[in-house]
Amino acid sequence: MAKVSVIIPVYNAERYLAECLDSITGQTLKDIEIICISDGSTDRSYDILQKYQEQDSRILLIWRENRGYGYTMNEGIARASGEYIGIVEADDYAALNMYEELYQKAKEYDLDFVKADFYRFKRAQSGSMELACNHLSPDPSDYNKVFNPGENPETLRYIMNTWSGIYKRSFLEKYHIQHNETPGASFQDNGFWFQTFIYGKRGMIVDQPYYRNRRDNPDSSVKSKEKVYCINAEYDYIRGILLKDPALWERFRHMYWFKKYHNYMGTLWRIDEKYREEYLMRFSEELKRGIALGDLVREPFSCNAWNNIRSITEDPKKYYLTRVYPAGMNQKVFEQMQALETENRKLKEEIASIRRSKTFRLGKILLFLPGRLKRMLRRRKR
Repeated sequence: MAKVSVIIPVYNAERYLAECLDSITGQTLKDIEIICISDGSTDRSYDILQKYQEQDSRILLIWRENRGYGYTMNEGIARASGEYIGIVEADDYAALNMYEELYQKAKEYDLDFVKADFYRFKRAQSGSMELACNHLSPDPSDYNKVFNPGENPETLRYIMNTWSGIYKRSFLEKYHIQHNETPGASFQDNGFWFQTFIYGKRGMIVDQPYYRNRRDNPDSSVKSKEKVYCINAEYDYIRGILLKDPALWERFRHMYWFKKYHNYMGTLWRIDEKYREEYLMRFSEELKRGIALGDLVREPFSCNAWNNIRSITEDPKKYYLTRVYPAGMNQKVFEQMQALETENRKLKEEIASIRRSKTFRLGKILLFLPGRLKRMLRRRKR
């Protein structure tokens, strides 16, 4: 049994595939299994995969007609024999020490999963690279310690991705954690990610950015302007999983809506302008139902996000005319609001961290005693 099985779903990725495969075959952890599944590729992807397989016996190569991302990933997980499972997108790549260091953490702490920070990157035609480090949490105290995600809904605030970590295979099998297999859909990693957090008992995030996530692939399925309701279908799927256990739904319903809102807002700006008004109207109705049922509440959201929710539910037509149309100008406003929300969250977490510190508590005590003494002296003078 390999220590880690790395699953690489491939669909028409010939431009980026060699870089991806070089980063996985060159891992410092040699005891790995590499499962490459060509999901009906029509370019040279399969030829490239065959060439690498001839050079590396650790590669298991599968080709079949196109069935979609969810089906491909589930097949890869079913074929995996490793103790842990990693996921790599065919247009991304990984630092050469990623799996060795994550596996060491996973074994040391007996983790259901361990995830790491990551880079998003773009490459110019000249070959120069623009890198941006993404932290799973803005709070440094969240890192490098075991946490129980199944009992802590707040961990759903961490950045959502499935590829910056590894998952214990026996954990995935125990809870039947799989990807949604809706044909032709995107965003099927959302459901997988949710399941790992709601069922996980021992998780960890580490503050090392190993994974490189490409942002300059024009053919990425999640950039499609025509895939309008894929994210809606995915969140219906997630809700169905949570509702199987009333205790799970009760524990996670508020944070479910937190994630759902932000993904719906991202969809609103991703899809073609001709679909946006219709999408917003449906979005408004879903928000209203969530509020009426008590599932969508104020507490998890920033002021900006909650004001958005109120505006969309109270008068979606006005919101569309004033905030969505014309799209180009207002998309920039939306991005600025998202940046402000992130900054506000960071500031709140920094303040909370300061308030928890011994120095702050000692300072409060030192200030409290003189204040009390002054009040006593004032009373005596009276």
